[in-house]
Amino acid sequence: MDCPCCNAEDNGRKTNRTEDQKRRLVNRLKRIEGQIRGIRNMIENDAYCNDVLIQSAAVGAAVDAFSKEVLSAHIHGCVARDIRAGKDEVIDELMQTMQKLMR
Repeated sequence: MDCPCCNAEDNGRKTNRTEDQKRRLVNRLKRIEGQIRGIRNMIENDAYCNDVLIQSAAVGAAVDAFSKEVLSAHIHGCVARDIRAGKDEVIDELMQTMQKLMR
């Protein structure tokens, strides 16, 4: 069975997301961009270090949540499809990705 979210295109890899998936991910990224702009403004306005650090931690948590959502979709879609198709090398790729995410 083909995965609805992944395919090979032009000798490259691509993930086809639903419009709802794209909207949710883009909205998360827009919120993160807003948080980053807020931190920049705090620095420009000489905000207290502790306040900047708290906002920085919030950005880190938001990026982690974004990554977890993308990772979950990847495992349930791309990885599951490739394993079913006998492409066990996807496990090595996933492990390398997990090692990078856990740094």
